[in-house]
Amino acid sequence: MKNYRLLLLAASVGLLAGCPTDSDNNDPAPPEETLATFNVEVKNTSANQPLSPLAVIGHNSDYQLFTIGQPASEALEMLAESGDNSALLSEQADGISLQVEGSGVILPAGNDSVTVTMDTSVSPYLSVASMLVNTNDGFVAETATDLASLAVGESVRIAMPVWDSGTEANDEAAETIPGPAAGGEGFNSERDDNDRVSFHAGVISKDDGLDTSVLNATHRFLNPAAQLIITRTE
Repeated sequence: MKNYRLLLLAASVGLLAGCPTDSDNNDPAPPEETLATFNVEVKNTSANQPLSPLAVIGHNSDYQLFTIGQPASEALEMLAESGDNSALLSEQADGISLQVEGSGVILPAGNDSVTVTMDTSVSPYLSVASMLVNTNDGFVAETATDLASLAVGESVRIAMPVWDSGTEANDEAAETIPGPAAGGEGFNSERDDNDRVSFHAGVISKDDGLDTSVLNATHRFLNPAAQLIITRTE
């Protein structure tokens, strides 16, 4: 009987040695795939305000394109005054994961789109900006649109308001309007306005009694002046 019990004990030990341990069942699951591809389209809904080439930026919460009531960055000032997006698209700011340029100027009633692929678990936000080039420092923009919950095939549509960067006085003079209405100066590092981002009050124009303005009634814009459509494709 004693030998029989020893045999049973040995068999039991052998069975336990061949069984997986609890730790084998608690291995962490592989991370879920979080890469997502989006089509980012901007439609110009203004009457006579060409939009400068798009600046599209993917980022996390550490980055903010602008904050209402606060000074614009120099990179945003350059876009808002001259339509030059190069500083925004080369900016080495915390939180930025991608920077993509549009294909060119967006004429009234026209549109442009870019495709971006983002890891939405790390950088779920998208910001988009473009200058109204027949203004002193007006720009359309949407900052920090959260795309993390957008499913494949779903879209988000956003009316893009016109912002004033607050970096250049809205005198509408020929020498300060860079667009086709005047071909004047673009970026100037001197800030002669209130130095804070706010909603744009709109164009006055010579047709409204501003004799020094190079703009006319066709350059007026309703706020918003563009539409942003973001569609997840993959």
